[in-house]
Amino acid sequence: MSNTVSIGTQPSPAPFAAPPQAELAPPQVSAAGGVGPTAGGLQVTEKALKRIRIAMAKEGISPEEGGLRLGVMGGGCSGLSYSIKFDTRPRERDRIYEFDGVRVFVDPKSFLYLHGMTLDYEETLMRQGFNFINPNSTRSCGCGSSFSS
Repeated sequence: MSNTVSIGTQPSPAPFAAPPQAELAPPQVSAAGGVGPTAGGLQVTEKALKRIRIAMAKEGISPEEGGLRLGVMGGGCSGLSYSIKFDTRPRERDRIYEFDGVRVFVDPKSFLYLHGMTLDYEETLMRQGFNFINPNSTRSCGCGSSFSS
């Protein structure tokens, strides 16, 4: 069961709706630590990659050194919250994924909750933002940024 959780300007009107089929970018480099994106790793859609590139350029983050950091933190209405931000370089124990020149960093603790997840981006007249399509999520909150597994 996939839950769609949004991180964006407005919460998702239907957090349990099935996401539209999105074109996935193929991973180019396996993750550090021997577990690659095809072995329970992450997927990122083309729409999300496009938006990440635009935001990285605005923030002055070098794609060769920096990347997008995805994580999970305790808290939120359902117990866990997604974290998304830019980082100038990976940390020592991070899993590092590369999708068409965009690097994604995930710390070991967050990887337990994010493996198998797809990061998508939605932009409509009603809302815009990243969607975490996470098969590990058993329920999500109406606020759109927390979940439990």
